[in-house]
Amino acid sequence: MVSQPKPASEKSPYFDIAEKYGVEVDFRPFIKVESLSAREFRQQRISILDYSAVIFTARTAIDHFFHLCEELRVTIPETMKYFCITESIAVYLQKYTIYRKRKIFFSQTGKVEELATIIGKHPKESYLVPVSDIHKDDLFCLLDTKKINYIKAVMFRTVSNDFAQDETFDYDMLLFFSPSGITSLLKNFPDFRQDDIRIGCFGPTTAKAVKDAGLRLDVEAPTPEAPSMTAALELYFRKEQANGKKNGK
Repeated sequence: MVSQPKPASEKSPYFDIAEKYGVEVDFRPFIKVESLSAREFRQQRISILDYSAVIFTARTAIDHFFHLCEELRVTIPETMKYFCITESIAVYLQKYTIYRKRKIFFSQTGKVEELATIIGKHPKESYLVPVSDIHKDDLFCLLDTKKINYIKAVMFRTVSNDFAQDETFDYDMLLFFSPSGITSLLKNFPDFRQDDIRIGCFGPTTAKAVKDAGLRLDVEAPTPEAPSMTAALELYFRKEQANGKKNGK
C-alpha cells in the first residue's frame, strides 16, 4: 500500500513495478490537508495586505492562500509579487491570477538556496509565507541569514485520514512519505503489530518516525542507489527475486 493519492497518469513507475513483479499496488493516503477557517486564521493576527510579496513552496500553499483570501474577502492587489520554489509552481498561479513575469519570480533549480538568493535581491519587500502547521525550516533559516522581513502564516494543516471500521487493511508492505503518516497509522490502528509486514519510507524524518515508533524499516529512500521511492522498491524486489532464485524458489 502506497500512502499517497493514486497517480493521475497510468504511466506511473508504480504501475510498471506492479506489472513487472506481479504485485498489487493500492493507493490510500494516511493523511490529508485541510484549510484553516477564516476564524482560526484571524487568531494569528496577520493582515495579508500588510505584505508586498508572497513565497510559495507548493501548489497546495497556493490553493489554500487564495481560498482563505476569498473567505476573508481580501482582494489581492496587482502589485503583489510572488516568489516560487519552481517554475511549475509559478505557472500554477495562472489558476488564480494573471501571470506576469515582472511580478513572479522562481528558482530554476527548485532548491531553497537559489530561491533565498532571488529573494535576497528584493530586500525591501515584506514577505508572507503560507505554510502548514507542520513544515520545514530550511528556507526560513536562509531568510534569517539574509535578514529578510517575513512572517510564517499557517493557512492549512495536516490531519489523519481516518479509516472506516469495515475498511480492509491487509497488506504485505506499507510505504510512507512523512512522519504524519506514521502518526496516522498508529492512530487508526493502535494495536498495530508489524510482524512480517514490510515498511518503506521516503526521507530521513520519516525514517526517524518509523524507528521512534518501534517499527522495523525495510525499504528506505533516498539513497545513492535509490534516489526515489519507486527506485528503492525496484531494488528491493530485484533483491528478493535474486534471493528466491538462489534458494531455488
